[in-house]
Amino acid sequence: MGKPAFDLQPGDVRGPVGTLAVVLGDQLHSRSPALRALDKDADAVLMMEVDEEATLGPSHRQRTALFFSAMRHFALELRAKGYRVRYTPVNQRGNTHSLTGEVERAARALKPDRIVVVHPGDWRVYLEAEKWEDATGVETEILEDTHFTCSLDEFNEWADGRKELTMEYFYRERRRALGVLIDCDGTPEGGQWNYDHDNRERFGKDGPNAPPPLTFEPDAVTREVIDLVSTRYPDAPGKLDNFRWPVTARDAKKALDDFVTRRLRDFGQFEDAMWTGQPWLFHSQLSVPMNLKLLDPKTCVDAALDAYRTNNAPLNSVEGFIRQIIGWREYIRGVYWREGPGYRDRNWLGQHGDLPDFYWTGDTDMRCMKECIDPVLDYAWMHHIPRLMVTGNFALIAGVHPRAIGDWYFGMYADSVDWVTTPNTIGMSMYADGTDEAGPIVATKPYAGAANYINKMSNFCKCCPYDHKARNGETDKGKACPFNTFYWDFLIRNEDRFKRNHRMSLIMKNVTSMPKEDKISIRVTATALRKKLGIGDIDGHKQVRPA
Repeated sequence: MGKPAFDLQPGDVRGPVGTLAVVLGDQLHSRSPALRALDKDADAVLMMEVDEEATLGPSHRQRTALFFSAMRHFALELRAKGYRVRYTPVNQRGNTHSLTGEVERAARALKPDRIVVVHPGDWRVYLEAEKWEDATGVETEILEDTHFTCSLDEFNEWADGRKELTMEYFYRERRRALGVLIDCDGTPEGGQWNYDHDNRERFGKDGPNAPPPLTFEPDAVTREVIDLVSTRYPDAPGKLDNFRWPVTARDAKKALDDFVTRRLRDFGQFEDAMWTGQPWLFHSQLSVPMNLKLLDPKTCVDAALDAYRTNNAPLNSVEGFIRQIIGWREYIRGVYWREGPGYRDRNWLGQHGDLPDFYWTGDTDMRCMKECIDPVLDYAWMHHIPRLMVTGNFALIAGVHPRAIGDWYFGMYADSVDWVTTPNTIGMSMYADGTDEAGPIVATKPYAGAANYINKMSNFCKCCPYDHKARNGETDKGKACPFNTFYWDFLIRNEDRFKRNHRMSLIMKNVTSMPKEDKISIRVTATALRKKLGIGDIDGHKQVRPA
């Protein structure tokens, strides 16, 4: 049997050591504060694969393989640079399979004077890291995460005293603070802060002509990981045979260059469009290496700005891409940490339905849902509009519990880390992050839509057995689209709550004026449809029966 491609083992490092720097799986940043002051001869790095993190909930095989492969490549790069690395493979004998257990085991073996770790990206892990000093008896310091362009202190300084945490205002301040697309008088370059209005174009009847993204053939280390994940987690969801993600900083930079060169130009205008059989379109997929910290956000911003300055990409595309990075990405991170560990369990609308099984299998006759779920099963990725306006929208209007769809998003996407996935799901998709004291934070209105939006922004409805124009019942074109039935049921169920939202006043007038018998019919149909799809009853709402 040949020598394994990955040959780091815990016993490779001997103690005692001075500082033990813990590097977590989403902290693969070569300029990490945890590495900055290490003495390569006297100190050591600890990295660990544990079942606890891979099986905390359902985890797509590609997501698990991505983390393990990227971690192993990073560890090998650190060793090549002269760092001493204690690495615990998931299949190594003696592995405790918990982060705290491995930190304790390393502390006993290496007898460090001090432990450091960069601020974790998950409240659960952060609270765990706070206990490491007591667990090990070793002084432990949690360092600020300098990967982001806005510190948590800066976000809280912006947020303090505001009645509403509107992302647009945060984004404008960050543009000014960073000097990004700002004229010398402090106004936005081009005269507009954002170009959303220009970024809602649909594809013509011939569809998109989008070049495929750059992919990366698995090397020997990644192939070992793929085999390991396949055998160790045989019941995990998702497919592994399409694994083509960048797992090193070098390849992540190639992916960035490929996007900027070949797809950024058209990204803006078609940012919200969808098309059958084309999950990538003009999107970057850079959230995957960026959320592992293989790719620095400033590097992405600078590359986009350079494309704009050299007339290789228009302002609307560059601004839209940059807004995702220094606006939305940093904003939701700030909200996540500001709102505390209980944020992920909020359920402001009181929805308690189960997630339909077809989210895990793709076995549905709704064309739009199949087009948006199959790529997740195949590639562990889909761009933000299918996430928000198809799979998320459906869960919202059907009455699914926010945590149920949140667990699906967290486990099924390669770019998932709790600080980014939870506020995007609980706050944005599910409009669930309000409290008894205040309404929702992230979204100013629910991102709920009927089939008309999907038909407008895609070609999904053309080959679907459902009638995308019918609100309820059956027509000569088939049964009414479930999106329509659930959409109107959602508005009826929440009529009292939503009519106080000024952004929904127009649509709620239609609900208020709807005949009572129509409302009852929609509610009855929606209840039966939920039962058929396995969603079940929605606690907190009296189930409607025929009058």
